Amino acid sequence: MEDVKLFAGSVSQDLTAEISRKIGVPVGKSTVRRFADGELKIKIDENIRGRDVYIVQSTQPPADNILELLLFLDAAKRASAERVTAVIPYFGYARQDRKDEPRVPISSKLIANLLTVSGANRILTIDLHSEQIQGFFDIPVDQLYAAPVFIEYYKARSLNDYVIVSPDAGRVKHVRGFARRLGKEIPIAIVDKRRTGPNQSEVFNIIGEVTGKTALIYDDILDTGGTMIGAAEALTVNGAKEVYACTAHALLSRDAPQRIQNSPIKELVVTNTIPLDNARMSKKIKVLSVAGLLGEAIQRIHRAESISSLFKEVEE
Repeated sequence: MEDVKLFAGSVSQDLTAEISRKIGVPVGKSTVRRFADGELKIKIDENIRGRDVYIVQSTQPPADNILELLLFLDAAKRASAERVTAVIPYFGYARQDRKDEPRVPISSKLIANLLTVSGANRILTIDLHSEQIQGFFDIPVDQLYAAPVFIEYYKARSLNDYVIVSPDAGRVKHVRGFARRLGKEIPIAIVDKRRTGPNQSEVFNIIGEVTGKTALIYDDILDTGGTMIGAAEALTVNGAKEVYACTAHALLSRDAPQRIQNSPIKELVVTNTIPLDNARMSKKIKVLSVAGLLGEAIQRIHRAESISSLFKEVEE
């Protein structure tokens, strides 16, 4: 791994440090400063000519996080890096992936264009909100899943009388694969909901048997918590014994931590794709690391080895 250079964006420094320890590559020196008016100034402080460069930065709001990654990519391209991979643990601006009403942007396509033009030769990410986003790129995109991290955690406990719950119809395929990897006999249930607006949804029905069972909700993003909390309340009303939840990306916007704390959810397991400060933590929240997953992918990409086993959830 002598030719590998690993750099950390401002919001992913702790995760990058973990990846560094996993793969034995030091975090490269770089400087992120601001001019008096707030404009970002990026500088890579070491030679990367001809190197295989990996820049780790999640792109959740504020938009400065995306802009910082774009400037990092441009700096690496202009410094004559051999290949530049944008490692984006959480791919932001992914929820507008189609034109579903008049006069709206396709935000994820715009972000894909910006990343490519800025100098990314490859994208490595975890749990895209919509898999079709991979098709917005004309460069390779490797999408990993946080599922193996959750499965390792949950397999350490008894899974008797569990049911794995999809918070909406769009997650059924992922939930089915997740349940199969936890145990062949674990059933699934589906929350029938209708989205009434941004961050607003209404639960209508539970499809599947949950009475007397321990329900585990599996989702990709938790923003305000409305969908997950609504699902947990509906599961409780329909006779679920206990409700647990896991999600790859914990945005935890607004008062989500407090709402989680006051909800029927016994424990919420998340990953560190998005760093959580003390203000967004709760006694019910447990954080698992994806550093090993990303580190293994980086090593395999550098060695031109297959990484399909890392992003394959399960065969249908």
